[in-house]
Amino acid sequence: MGRKDTKMIRIGDRTIGGGSPIAIQSMCNTKTENVGATVAQIHRLEDAGCEIVRVTVPTIEAAKAVKEIRQEIRIPLVADIHFDYKMAIAAIENGADKIRINPGNIGDTDRVKAVVEAAKAHQVPIRVGVNSGSLEKALLEKYKGVTAEGLVESALDKVRLIEELDYDQLVISIKSSDVRMCIRAHELIDQKTDYPLHVGITEAGTLYSGTIKSSVGLGIILHEGIGDTIRVSLTGDPVEEVKSAKSILRTLGLKEGGVEVVSCPTCGRTNIDLISLASKVETMVEEFDQLKGVKVAVMGCVVNGPGEAREADIGIAGGIGEGLLIRKGQPVRKVPEEEIIDVLRQELVRMTKEQTASGG
Repeated sequence: MGRKDTKMIRIGDRTIGGGSPIAIQSMCNTKTENVGATVAQIHRLEDAGCEIVRVTVPTIEAAKAVKEIRQEIRIPLVADIHFDYKMAIAAIENGADKIRINPGNIGDTDRVKAVVEAAKAHQVPIRVGVNSGSLEKALLEKYKGVTAEGLVESALDKVRLIEELDYDQLVISIKSSDVRMCIRAHELIDQKTDYPLHVGITEAGTLYSGTIKSSVGLGIILHEGIGDTIRVSLTGDPVEEVKSAKSILRTLGLKEGGVEVVSCPTCGRTNIDLISLASKVETMVEEFDQLKGVKVAVMGCVVNGPGEAREADIGIAGGIGEGLLIRKGQPVRKVPEEEIIDVLRQELVRMTKEQTASGG
């Protein structure tokens, strides 16, 4: 699929837009003022594959904490500002790599100008964020409620305000919890701007329902070539947001690396604890994120298992208390059920060494 050639924006030591790989983002749910807890969570996010992280900055203590946090992490740090323009300026002065604001919530033009001037002075980009829950009264009346057209108009109005203040280091996000509205809004704004877009389904829900909504919505948006950064918004551990985002991007062929696990839905022929085994395999392969283009099949029986696993690099077809190890579609040997995870890990270690030796 093709991707739109958007304007390149630098955030800390990485770029988004301009053909750069789609960056995975998440947001801490710790109190930013608690530097230790926030840094610890960001380290977990980094290890999971997060590439840009956001923290909320509602107080001057949180703004000051940005400086300490920034020194302890490896990825760009974004400060999320809602109402107080002074917090935006303080976050910038304390080393935030980017700020996220809704200029409509900041106040009058003088306050927005003060924020923009600080961003200019420190060359910090601004993400202009508009959500369906923050649409202005005038646009609600114009469009008779929250609509995709209203979201786009609101965002572009705010972009023009900042452009008139002579600044164009901008990223745009327009989010809704309504999947169809969110898709339509992104299709519309993609035709009207060249700024990079941060895409997501806001307030998507819990790990289960939120991942489904995000996969559907973001899958369609990304498949249309729209989007330069992505966040899967879930109620829960933000590490799960990163895992879901990686899975969405890899499913669409937009991110390399990692191991794909395929498994059958089980049936009456299954004589192995396949549900537990598949979950354990999925967790275990996270250790091998550096592998490229590797597929592992976990099948429930030896009737269809070998055939279904033919396209996988390695696979297991379950038997009674054991599994048949399959490599490139060819049976290798039987493995006791309790040894399957270790054997698959050994196979992945072998593949890692082979890829490293070949420079792949």
